[in-house]
Amino acid sequence: MPIFMTTIPTLSAPQTTPQTNNEFATTALEPKPVVVVSELTVRYGKRTILENFSLTIPEGCTGLLGPNGAGKTTLIKTLMGFLTPASGTAQVLNRDVASERLRIRQHIGFMPEQDCHIPGMNAVAFVAYAGELAGMPSEQALRRAHEVLEYCGLGEARYREVETYSTGMKQRIKLAQALVHGPDLLFLDEPTNGLDPQGRDGMLDLIRDISHGKGLSVVVCSHLLPDIERTCDHVIVMQTGKVRQQGPISTLRQHKTLTYEIELKEFSPAFVQSLAARGGSLERNNGALCQFTFPAGVESIGRRIFEAAQESQTQVRKFRETQRSLEEIFMEALEE
Repeated sequence: MPIFMTTIPTLSAPQTTPQTNNEFATTALEPKPVVVVSELTVRYGKRTILENFSLTIPEGCTGLLGPNGAGKTTLIKTLMGFLTPASGTAQVLNRDVASERLRIRQHIGFMPEQDCHIPGMNAVAFVAYAGELAGMPSEQALRRAHEVLEYCGLGEARYREVETYSTGMKQRIKLAQALVHGPDLLFLDEPTNGLDPQGRDGMLDLIRDISHGKGLSVVVCSHLLPDIERTCDHVIVMQTGKVRQQGPISTLRQHKTLTYEIELKEFSPAFVQSLAARGGSLERNNGALCQFTFPAGVESIGRRIFEAAQESQTQVRKFRETQRSLEEIFMEALEE
């Protein structure tokens, strides 16, 4: 039996709430941001966590990165309506967090980092109960609970008490309870926490399927950069209550200069000198593996490399243009 189903039936929205736009449907929402924050200030007593904080989270899958104390959890709690801002505005799914917090919660799902099961409940009862808390009629919540548990790979264990679950299974049931009411937006806090490599791969595949195959927007809060790089299209880097970097990962990964990795048969100072005369600057080398940068706008770099190799009598085994890793983007944002 596959770990995850490839499809999940679409249910109508809870009768006590307005019809949502996707409910796992494949039709995309209208192109608009799912979260808009403007000049937001949030305090715990006299301590200011977010000050004049602004950002926009687009549709799709967005990674929220930052060191401990950056304000990520405070931001999520504020967007869910659990914290009242001292000033500024925040809208989630075009609803104001100050005046429409209950309606916002009916249209978002939250997977917390810590375990959230209720002792003595089996998986079906627990997930159905989460659906009822979101406003679903009990029969609909129960039917939906069976479907999302199957989707999350817990179909055969649905009648087991949740406290008997392994760590990986507990992570998946937290995701199931976040999905049961058919939200439009998911907040996932450290979704791969404590998982072994196989379980981590399964969870990341599921997140990717939810965000790119089911039409939901997802915000993934994680300290694991490879997880963000694998699942997300956009990234927001926070530090000390401020946004340090944000944008599409594909755009942020582009170097400000043209960067090429060149593998030589053996390191050659003559090649370095010859390529420097053609605009290439050696950034670093690990033996015969070298990284060169060229000014933006320089053309015919391949020809320049071959001319330098011919002039210096150096054998070039391969070369390729490189992009920055998400780790480089993250560290650069924090240093700035």
